[in-house]
Amino acid sequence: MSEPAPVVVLISADPRTSHRAFEAMRIGIGIVAGENPVTFVLAGAGAHLLDADTDELVDGDDIAKFRASLRALGVPFHVEASAVPVGDDWNEEGHEVRPVTADQIADLVRAARRALVF
Repeated sequence: MSEPAPVVVLISADPRTSHRAFEAMRIGIGIVAGENPVTFVLAGAGAHLLDADTDELVDGDDIAKFRASLRALGVPFHVEASAVPVGDDWNEEGHEVRPVTADQIADLVRAARRALVF
């Protein structure tokens, strides 16, 4: 039996100004914990979820904890390549990042069993 299509969690909310980005991550981890395949996609300002300076993020301490959980589970982040912030302080923890284009993001959403968009 093949693995079911994943649930895509698409996060474009800016974690520097909104709680929605962390809530999306929290919900996605809950889905992962239920042993369902999940694809995390960070688009636009959502890419800031991997900023090293979590003090600048609305839910910074919680984001750091949940990122660590996803890393421990080996869950990669699909990140819109054009949205990756410039600088050494992005993805400082070395999370697996898979750069994707807007067209590839659309393909991921089309192939998903469900999509949660924040």
